[in-house]
Amino acid sequence: MPDAAELTSVAGRRTISLEEVLACAPATTRVDRKYVVPRAIAEELVTSLPPSLRVLAIGGRLSTAYRSTYFDTPDLMTCRAHIQQRRRRWKARSRLYVEDGLCRLELKVRDGSGLTRKYFHPTSTRAQGHLDQTSAAFFQGLLLDLGLPPAPALEASADIGYRRTTLADVDTGARVTVDLGLTGTRHRRTMSLDAGCAIVETKGGQTPGAADRLLMGLGARPVSFSKYAATVSLLDSRIPDNDVRHLVGHTLHLDTTPHHDLRRSA
Repeated sequence: MPDAAELTSVAGRRTISLEEVLACAPATTRVDRKYVVPRAIAEELVTSLPPSLRVLAIGGRLSTAYRSTYFDTPDLMTCRAHIQQRRRRWKARSRLYVEDGLCRLELKVRDGSGLTRKYFHPTSTRAQGHLDQTSAAFFQGLLLDLGLPPAPALEASADIGYRRTTLADVDTGARVTVDLGLTGTRHRRTMSLDAGCAIVETKGGQTPGAADRLLMGLGARPVSFSKYAATVSLLDSRIPDNDVRHLVGHTLHLDTTPHHDLRRSA
């Protein structure tokens, strides 16, 4: 079994810098399509992608470890909104880009047309996973500005980590990400993605792009899959897990033994 944290198929592909990605392929407004596939399909996809999709390289590194803490209400309102497929919904999180030592708050909002918009606020790495008055004010202020009801209270609800490889097309602004080694923790119980599986996301316009067509040719179909909702629904009995229960035992695994808190290893 190959290293669960690294893709092998990006070797030899042309690279793109973070500055180029941010300048030519902003991902703040996009349509996201997700695929949960065998790792072999993810590797074949990357091998078959057009040369215009270049792999993000930062300091010679072709992938980055992400650690995120999600914030939700005590009754897990945002998780329920995803599972109920509400047309307008949002998620709030603190995200750390581990090797680069960068941390920011993110509000991810899905509008009624299916578009996803992301809003950011930089923070210190020491603040990762913690919600102080300034952080809470950032989320509540944005929700009000966007015409969404403010959350009455937010608290840390799940920690999620994985390793991401990003590919971006300078001309079209399309992106493809491949996530490996996913773990999600709530109340020290853990959900993990099988080492033989990957989560592929395509980020682009309303019309499916080259990556989507390649994935469909490989037998993959887009699914409604949220790392956060999967973690919470499988680890909290208050949330229905109908959408992901069938994945347990092969694609997803559960561990009820105490698990290390991601926020404490930043």
